[in-house]
Amino acid sequence: MPMNRANLSSVSEFLLLGLSWQPQQQQLLFMLFLSMYLTTVLGNLLIILAISTDSCLHTPMYFFLSNLSVVDVCFSSTTIPKMLVNHILGSQSISFPGCLTQLYFLFMFADMDNFLLAVMAYDRFVAVCHPLHYTTKMTPQLCALMVIGSWVAANLNVLLHTLLMARLSFCADNRIPHFFCDVAALLKLSCSDTYLNEMVILFEGGLIMTIPLVCILVSYVCITSAVLRVPSAKGKWKAFSTCGSHLAVVSLFYGTIIAVYFSPSSSHSAKSDTAATVMYTVVTPMLNPFIYSLRNKDLKGALRKVIGRKRISTQ
Repeated sequence: MPMNRANLSSVSEFLLLGLSWQPQQQQLLFMLFLSMYLTTVLGNLLIILAISTDSCLHTPMYFFLSNLSVVDVCFSSTTIPKMLVNHILGSQSISFPGCLTQLYFLFMFADMDNFLLAVMAYDRFVAVCHPLHYTTKMTPQLCALMVIGSWVAANLNVLLHTLLMARLSFCADNRIPHFFCDVAALLKLSCSDTYLNEMVILFEGGLIMTIPLVCILVSYVCITSAVLRVPSAKGKWKAFSTCGSHLAVVSLFYGTIIAVYFSPSSSHSAKSDTAATVMYTVVTPMLNPFIYSLRNKDLKGALRKVIGRKRISTQ
């Protein structure tokens, strides 16, 4: 039976149980997540700096890439710093408003990753399949409009889910078997009727994830068809190598999210859900600078210039 909203006062905070109860494992995980977070921040900030300082990289592709790097830094920053601070302070608590705030920003940046991956795939589709019309189609106004539209859609979508979560009551158990406030874990803890939340996640959230994914797959099917008509074997290999890297990140990002949020709850376990969430909240943002950027010769050259200038200024 749904509980009266007054019972919400019985749970004013949640306990984030983290990834392990073992002290030795906790120390190891702290160092691992700290190094992964620093790598994510440093790698993505270098990408942003290189793109902003090199005029040769002021193109739609790198504009979207710099936005993806900003989102990935923010994405990781919604969960890892809180986990690291809790470890240092010996605390596991997070307030109910803090939990909803973390939930809001986490899924807003996840949605932005989702939309930007689709926008970047469309950009590559136009570049490969309609190269003569690329500059007229991918105008600065259109690029800015697509990014702004992504931010608006992401915020509206997450606001809906956050408001639905805020209406739920939480009674006795306040232990979340994750290192952040995850919507699936919160729904399990609620003593209210969560049917509406689950249906909105399944259908509306499913559309938010499915439509960009379909756009990505269609774009890459068209790109593959165009590349197969390229006479040069070297050109084919280069294009397929780049597309393979992009699709690897797409598979990792979408695969783990679908496994956690759009599969039957009976198939879930705390360990499998935690492993999947680590992949899309921590590992994917860390890998993006390497997969999307460091394979690119132009961006490598811009990064060398940035690093070279820093070395000269420190001498």
